[in-house]
Formats: sequence, structure tokens, C-alpha cells
Amino acid sequence: MSATLGVLLSELEPSWTIEMIERLDDVAMESSNGWNNAGTGHSALAELNYTPEDANGNVQIAKAVEINEAFQISRQFFTHQIGAGVLKDPRSFINSTPHMSFVWGDDNTKFLEKRYEALKASPLFSGMRFSTDHDEIAKWIPLMMEGRDRSQKIAATWSPLGTDVNFGEITHQYIAHLKRQSTFNLHTSSEVKDIQRNADGTWRVSYTNTKDNSATGTINAKFVFLGAGGGALPLLQMSGIPEGDDYAGFPVGGSFLVCDKPGLVNQHLAKAYGQASVGAPPMSVPHFDTRFLDGKRVVLFGPFATFSTKFLKYGSYFDLPASVTLDNIWPMLQVGFDEFNLVEYLAGQLMMSDEDRLQALREYFPQAKAEDWRLWQAGQRVQIIKRDPEKGGVLKLGTEIVSSEDGSIAALLGASPGASTAAPIMLDLLKKVFSKKLATREWQAKVRTIVPTYGVKLNDNPETLAAEWAATADRLQLAITPPAIDISALAKPDNVKPGGEVKRVPDMAL
Repeated sequence: MSATLGVLLSELEPSWTIEMIERLDDVAMESSNGWNNAGTGHSALAELNYTPEDANGNVQIAKAVEINEAFQISRQFFTHQIGAGVLKDPRSFINSTPHMSFVWGDDNTKFLEKRYEALKASPLFSGMRFSTDHDEIAKWIPLMMEGRDRSQKIAATWSPLGTDVNFGEITHQYIAHLKRQSTFNLHTSSEVKDIQRNADGTWRVSYTNTKDNSATGTINAKFVFLGAGGGALPLLQMSGIPEGDDYAGFPVGGSFLVCDKPGLVNQHLAKAYGQASVGAPPMSVPHFDTRFLDGKRVVLFGPFATFSTKFLKYGSYFDLPASVTLDNIWPMLQVGFDEFNLVEYLAGQLMMSDEDRLQALREYFPQAKAEDWRLWQAGQRVQIIKRDPEKGGVLKLGTEIVSSEDGSIAALLGASPGASTAAPIMLDLLKKVFSKKLATREWQAKVRTIVPTYGVKLNDNPETLAAEWAATADRLQLAITPPAIDISALAKPDNVKPGGEVKRVPDMAL
């Protein structure tokens, strides 16, 4: 997130100086690291929790459209950075990887078909295919169909628009570009110890070297962005702005089973997302994913939830207790009571044995053998808990920008859908903290150079969407050609059923 903002601001205002403080020895060692997240270019093509069923039994697609629109901004942002020489070799960080939903059982197959039909209302989901036929699905995911009982009722959707993204590689390339600018300075192995507001309204940020605590430094800044992943909440609290009093965080980690045997991984090219079991929260949904990491192709299955009081993978066990204040303790307790099913789920995950995880894997890959897989501990995510006047506290999904009233300091809290929407989130940040600058003709022109469809709802403009797909697919060297958009096949508004109440769905954001 911070690297994205740095690249964006360096283009909008090349004369501005940027100082970045990184706690670890290098950037992208936490959540952005390719091994610490699922690497999904989240477009709601496969993730069923973005298309919930309402009280009337209709599948609602508004959230899916929102998520997909956001990733179109990311595609354009990546494309521009390639043209500007910021990013190199698109295949090093983004690869065509079909996104699939894969379910079994009567209720789930019926739901998936309804979802498929509902998504026809949006051009963003053009090219999606649906099938209940074992042989056809085996052409999409042969590894997952080997040895599967042919009497099992299954259904799948397949989209050619999916991608696997290495956000760690993107971050490294962003920072490499920024380091070539005389206006940028990176402080690694440096931990922020204090954030104080100066008398003139600017901010003083003090940091210490994490190697030996001998070297210290102070930076005075007109604007401060706290984009430290799970570490953003403690920094927000350190700033003392009242807007941060409403927030608490609950850390949840994730682990994946990993296979890197070419004979297996080369038979699978998809990110296949499932459906939650009856009574289980949607965050329990694992996915069977092709990944391109460290120059090779691997398959990851998970996530399995883990728990630690750390807010970061390389954080402190005191992170959670140190974040509890008189302002946020009640919201935390209230969420623990209201979301007890999630507490039960987490407890169940923590008690899983290696055999339990293998059995979960075999639901997706029936012929999986334990010796072909290893368990990998991925990153930490801090779910937002926010004070609520009616409920006391609520678990907030997605990400949230929290800023001071004058816009001089801002933090990004939350995790889902994560790095795949870094570009649109940072553009939203500009609206919040640099609204006057963003309204100028100069910034508007530059932003539209970076993201040509900025301010345009592509869902309502299929011709523009088709042009954007073609342009970005070409520059990003995506191997699978974008589908044609058949405007006549799109569902008409009068055929779309009115929505009833939609139950909120949790999301572990891995």
C-alpha cells in the first residue's frame, strides 16, 4: 500500500520529498510477500462470499461488481507503470490464471447456477462458463477431477479473466523505481517509536534502528501515511488522533498446504474457490490455487486459520494486548459475543491435525498424498473492530481509511480484498486527504493518464470495458485473450429481481 502511494505521489508531484520507514531489513517481507498471501487478483469472479443470497433467495451481485471494478483500476495502474518503466516484465508479477468456483451437493450446485445467471447482468463477468458435467469440468481442472466419484453432484464456473499476482514482486519493483528518485529516502531496519503533532500542525515521526537500537532519527512531515498492514493500528493509536479511538483489531493468521512437484502442479491452472460447509462461516472456504512464485509454478491449498496475538508475522506477542484501550475494550468484547460462531470456527481450526488438513485437501484433490505437500505459515491479517452506537462494536469487513480531520495523517486498516485493490484504495485516499489538489486540472489530467477510465463505471459502459480489457491484456502480456462482450446477452434491468435483506458475510481476507 505504501509503495503504491509513493509511486502515485511521485508522479503527481515529482518535487515532493518522500521518506519511507520500514521495520524489517527489506520491503515486502510481511503481507505483501508472495508466500504470505493467496496472490489472487480479486475480481469476484470466483469468491462466492461477494455474491450472497438475500432473504428472498435472489443472488445479489452489487458487491461483486464493486470488487471487479476496483481490480480494473489496478490493471490499468499496472499497465501505466509498465509504460512508465516503473514495472518490468509483466510475467514476473502477473499471469493469466482462470478463476473458478467449484462446489458439490444439491444446495450448493443450485446456488452456483443462480449466481452464474445473476452475473449475466454485468459485462464485467462476460466469458464465464458454467457446467455440472464431470468430463467438461475435468478439462478445466484435471487434477481436481482425478479419482473423483462420478456420482457426486458437482458444479463449476470458469472465467478466463482471472489472474495470479505476486504483490511482493510489484512492491520490490515500485521501491526500486522510487530509490532512483532524488526525492525519495528509504529507512530499513527502522521502527517508529513516536508520532507527535508539531505546533504548526505538521508531524514529527521518531524511529530507532532495530538492529542495535543505537541509531535514531526524526522526520518532520506535512502528511503521514500509516500503511503498515497489521501494524497500522498501533501507529494510529500512537498518533493520538481522536478518529482512531473507535477502532480495535483482532489478528487472524493463515497457513497453506504447498505442492511444488512439477508432475502435479503442471496439471492444474486455476484458482478454484469452494463454498462454506453448512453452519460454517464463509471465511472457512479454502481454495486450490495455481501460484507463480520464485520463478516456478506451485499449487497452494488453504487457508487454514491460525491464531497469534501478533499483528504482523514478524511482530510481537504483545501487539494485541498493547492495543487494548478503555475506548475499544467494550467493542472487542461485544464482537466476541456477537460473532461467537467465528470464535468456534477459529478454535476448530487450531485443533486440526495434519490428517484433518489432508482430508480437507482431498475434497478438492481426491488423490492427494501427504508426502507431496508441506505446511506453510502465511501472514497475519488484522480484522477491524469498530465502535458502534447501537451494537457496541461490529466486525468490519474490507479496508477502511481513517484520517485526522485536517487530513494531515491517515491510516489504512483492514485486510480484504487486500493488495489487489491497492491502486483504487490509494486513489480514494487522495480524495480524502488531498481533495483540493485532486480537484485541480493538473492532477485530474495526470490521474486519467495513469487510470484512463478513472471516474467511469465500466459496468455501465461495456464498450469502454472491452477496450480496457484489450489494452491492459496486451501490455500485461496476459496469455488468455479477454472474452468478447455480447451486449445483447446482458440481462435487462427489468429482468433483475429486487433485492431483499442480505446477511453480512465474514471474510478472513487471505
